[in-house]
Amino acid sequence: MSRRRKDPLRPPTDDERHELLSLSRSRTAPLVARAVALLGADRGLDYQQAAREAGRRSGDTVSRLVSRFNHEDLEALEPRQGGGQPKAYSAADQKRILREVSRVPTPEKDGTAAWLLTLLRDALRAAADGLPNVSTFTIWQALHNAVIRFNAPSPSVRPAGPSDAGRPGG
Repeated sequence: MSRRRKDPLRPPTDDERHELLSLSRSRTAPLVARAVALLGADRGLDYQQAAREAGRRSGDTVSRLVSRFNHEDLEALEPRQGGGQPKAYSAADQKRILREVSRVPTPEKDGTAAWLLTLLRDALRAAADGLPNVSTFTIWQALHNAVIRFNAPSPSVRPAGPSDAGRPGG
């Protein structure tokens, strides 16, 4: 016999139920499992059975998911930070880094005609709207996540495609 539920699933709205059904049929694995677990709990399964139906082992995970769903609606399905150091820079900060990279450096202002990570770091630290403690590794990560390829004389932003297979970094 299962325990008494502290935070039972609130009845999903018709729109939420429709979204959960469509997500449960998609191919994005984390969202599918979460949607299937919520639909199982909505059908009246206990959390352990809903977890097994979703391919999970623990009913406690479904319990936490149900609690998040009750408070956050469909946003509860989205994956969150899964451990490790929290991100030090927001999406806006990363956009700021990319904006600086897309600017063509001038020898008078930047001391170079082409960007290097250290020169980007110095420019970002010195800018009025810059990032005073940014590191070259953080810049590299932002560039890597945006799939930046450095081409002479200035960097270009383009998605990696099939022609990049076999190339270093591609």
